[in-house]
Amino acid sequence: MNNQDQSLIFEISTNGRIGYSLPEMDVEAVLLEEILPEGYIRIEEAALPEVSELDIMRHYTALSKRNHGVDSGFYPLGSCTMKYNPKINENVARYNGFAHIHPYQDPSTVQGALELLYDLQEHLTEITGMDQVTLQPAAGAHGEWTGLMMIRAFHEANGDMARTKVIVPDSAHGTNPASATVAGLETITVKSDENGLVDLEDLKRVVGADTAALMLTNPNTLGLFEENILEMAQLVHDAGGKLYYDGANLNAVLSKARPGDMGFDVVHLNLHKTFTGPHGGGGPGSGPVGVKADLIPYLPKPLVVKQDEQFKLDYDRPQSIGRVKPYYGNFGINVRAYTYIRSMGPDGLKAVTENAVINANYMMRRLEPFFDLPYNRHCKHEFVLSGRRQKQLGVRTLDIAKRLLDFGYHPPTIYFPLNVEEGMMIEPTETESKETLDAFIDAMIQIAKEAEETPEVVQEAPHTTVIKRLDETLAARKPILRYQA
Repeated sequence: MNNQDQSLIFEISTNGRIGYSLPEMDVEAVLLEEILPEGYIRIEEAALPEVSELDIMRHYTALSKRNHGVDSGFYPLGSCTMKYNPKINENVARYNGFAHIHPYQDPSTVQGALELLYDLQEHLTEITGMDQVTLQPAAGAHGEWTGLMMIRAFHEANGDMARTKVIVPDSAHGTNPASATVAGLETITVKSDENGLVDLEDLKRVVGADTAALMLTNPNTLGLFEENILEMAQLVHDAGGKLYYDGANLNAVLSKARPGDMGFDVVHLNLHKTFTGPHGGGGPGSGPVGVKADLIPYLPKPLVVKQDEQFKLDYDRPQSIGRVKPYYGNFGINVRAYTYIRSMGPDGLKAVTENAVINANYMMRRLEPFFDLPYNRHCKHEFVLSGRRQKQLGVRTLDIAKRLLDFGYHPPTIYFPLNVEEGMMIEPTETESKETLDAFIDAMIQIAKEAEETPEVVQEAPHTTVIKRLDETLAARKPILRYQA
């Protein structure tokens, strides 16, 4: 392809511009024909852009500004806890003794890293009220699967092969039934009552001899605390089942209430949520799992243990479900979470919950006059609004989310949980200032007024973004995966 053809593909390419300088080759030249089959050898020159170093720097810097993250703007994505990631975490994770070690090193040469993992296990054990923790799982859903596999192994070891059913609320995270299915179990849905909590009568109906576990997050995805959790735990335990705690919403009760004290037998944590590891595209995640004493034998191996003041990797675990991830978990995320916990201390972790709850309730009450509030009661760290009122005016929740982009905000989670029509799940987290909350609230109020007075402004949003509204169905079915002029 000649340079004229290149200019049709690369908009900023100009003949003769060079943005690189390579050293002279210092290895012996070889003929490609000697090492590659004929069909793999390029005949024509590659159609690459010709740009200066300055051009390429500005190009990628401009692209980076199109990304949205917690460092660039408000990110109230419900159930995802998109809070600020303190930069001290990044600094510590880059210490040579953490960043430049290898998992195949002899344990005697990485005692500091193993001590950190051991201490983190101990901290998370105390925070959750569990008896032991594994740091292996790579993310929340991976932790769910790991926990369910341990529950399944426990029942099978006790000859209880009929326990194949996992009960999930109708407001559950979608990963809950998915994880149960991947673990070889079946799911049963339990209804919510008029208060947005698990319907106890319906739970009594579905619990039985085939119950392997009940999966819950508390508070639930509506941001409401399951007030009957102790009675629910008793019901499931009396039937021989286990309770699984989805830790996605732990930010709402951190250092205030512990899953283990509520009756849960297994809990997974999202270190990339509650404990400020980078989230989403900034990952990777980390989903440690804690268990009560009777499930410890089934934890993934190896575990980090302390023996005679030395830290070791314990592989001698005959009932273990096996390794669930290469090596010992996402070590860099574990370092970040450990740094956060030690930086905050017990009082700081309590303040996280207090401020997260205050922020959520403040926003909910200020927005209540402008949107439907399906469950009008004190919330925890997040709340769910409904766009039913706006839908009657021809403006859907999707339109509201798109319009928020014009104000520079990432939209909240929409159309979830599934039991709220036109739902918007908003989680401000504890790290946002009142000024940020007020500015977002003002934007939401303006959009509500636009839905009444000029609905087309909302229906046709976004107006200020580089990419306007996409055909999302077509994008999902026929994604464009390479550059096109």
